[in-house]
Amino acid sequence: MRHTPRYLMTDPDEVKRLIRGNPWATFVSPVSGGLVASHYPALLLEDEDDIVIASHFGRPDEQLHELGRHEVLVIIQGPHDYVSPSLYAPGDLVPTWNHVTAHLYGIPEILGEEENYAMLTRLTDHFENGREHGRHLSEDEAGTRRAARGTVGLRMRVDRFDARAKLSQNKSPEVRENIATRFTETNSPLAAEMRRVDGERP
Repeated sequence: MRHTPRYLMTDPDEVKRLIRGNPWATFVSPVSGGLVASHYPALLLEDEDDIVIASHFGRPDEQLHELGRHEVLVIIQGPHDYVSPSLYAPGDLVPTWNHVTAHLYGIPEILGEEENYAMLTRLTDHFENGREHGRHLSEDEAGTRRAARGTVGLRMRVDRFDARAKLSQNKSPEVRENIATRFTETNSPLAAEMRRVDGERP
């Protein structure tokens, strides 16, 4: 990502918050045949001090990615949207795109069969808990264990990250409020991110 100091996110807790709220991730691997990308959920492991995510790949994606043999890039994309210059002061005509994004780097650890099933159970429970009539793998353990054999679980400790919250910080407070107000109507998660950054300003 473009290096613009005012947009940098350096706090690991902010990156954890981003993962927590946006668990659908893009996994990119530099394999022997070139670049490969796949999309899977990334669950933040809350019992870890560092940034650690768990996920699973459907077979044979793990072979395509050569998982465990090299560093991978995991892209977490938060709220984003086009910003029209119609929201700026007169004479300011350059549009932009506001976004909150994190690039996570690490070498995945491949999970064994039991660890994989435990991770899939944890992943499913995470998304099913709190839902009306939520379902759980334990309702048919024999059947879900058979299905789990078609997946490969992974755990990845993030060795480094590169994250940005580009939220019109280069604009005046009046223009920022104008943009946030418009996004309140059309993209409320992005408006909330803009107002959150404003609230953190000294």
